[in-house]
Amino acid sequence: MPIPFIDLKAQYRRIQDTVHRNIEAVLEHGRYIMGPEVEALEARLAAYAGARLAVGCGSGTDALLMALMALNVGPGDAVFTTSFTFMATAEAPALLGATPVFVDIDRATFNLDPAALGRAIRAVKDNDRGLHPLPRVGGLAPKAVVAVDLFGLPADYLAIEAACQAHGLALIEDGAQSFGAEYMGRRACSFGRVACTSFFPAKPLGCYGDGGMCFSNDSDLDALLRSIRVHGQGRDKYENVRLGLNARLDTIQAAVVLAKMEVFDQELELRQQVARRYNELLSGAESLVLPRVPEGSVSAWAQYTLLAESEAHRARLIEALAARGVPTALYYPRPLHLQAAFAGLGYVRGELPVCEEFSARVFSLPMHPYLDPEDQERAASAILAA
Repeated sequence: MPIPFIDLKAQYRRIQDTVHRNIEAVLEHGRYIMGPEVEALEARLAAYAGARLAVGCGSGTDALLMALMALNVGPGDAVFTTSFTFMATAEAPALLGATPVFVDIDRATFNLDPAALGRAIRAVKDNDRGLHPLPRVGGLAPKAVVAVDLFGLPADYLAIEAACQAHGLALIEDGAQSFGAEYMGRRACSFGRVACTSFFPAKPLGCYGDGGMCFSNDSDLDALLRSIRVHGQGRDKYENVRLGLNARLDTIQAAVVLAKMEVFDQELELRQQVARRYNELLSGAESLVLPRVPEGSVSAWAQYTLLAESEAHRARLIEALAARGVPTALYYPRPLHLQAAFAGLGYVRGELPVCEEFSARVFSLPMHPYLDPEDQERAASAILAA
């Protein structure tokens, strides 16, 4: 019998009474847009993450757009980010007319490489492509860094924040995959001027549709985010003081996330157990690189991602797993600097070698809190046999 890659049904069976009760409360009061559950969720998640303020929104992409708009990012601005991530990370600044400057990743964590980031910032400032590959766009001014917490592991914020402070750049945390993770005693979504997360159903904390949230410690930024969320509203929705978005979080989705928060800490611990079990079962697979969590960090384990020896080796393993009913996923098979959407920036293959190499070697195994140990053993035995 095939193993589900992410088993949302098992989670639902556990929390269905709370989900039904929360949704019925929304149906009773009828405030489907910006109802009281949205405010309740904002307060609860801000406190959980360790941020002063939180603003719910329509998706993780909306959260990134809102953050960039609140920081006045636009044409002529360079926004530094990883190329080994989902499209939304770089799409958001590009939609605002800014230019993504792609930076390579650290081999151990798959996250933004702080040393490469420093070179990229200097390269833009000096317009020197000898220091770091740059977009074929002139006249850029360094403005912001979007650091991604890939697969649930927070980026190296001590080093990244130091680079941002040294060069006067705003830092945005893309915590779409990392809510609940920790870095040096702080929870994910508490870093940068603004932090963003997603409630896409497959995330560690997901809803039953689309949803997202921005976090900050700055009251002025919070006010800007709230204005941008509703078409740039001023004192009311019919006073528009700036351009904004229709980026509100639906009340029913907030009600679902509130239900999931009742078991979230337990699910995070179950994810740790699943990851530890995989590590033990696959410890003899010398041809694979297992995921590494640096000292001082706790991953939310949005994904359990392995690194094969080569693209051909990966293909053999995926085929062997499929034959045993074990699904896999590729996050991400083509880095962003080589995507057709960014062809106008002029990047060429070979300029970000680690992103390019890893995109051909990574594959992810089923990962969720309710994964049966026997299913993990099935996956591991297929890999070891192959």
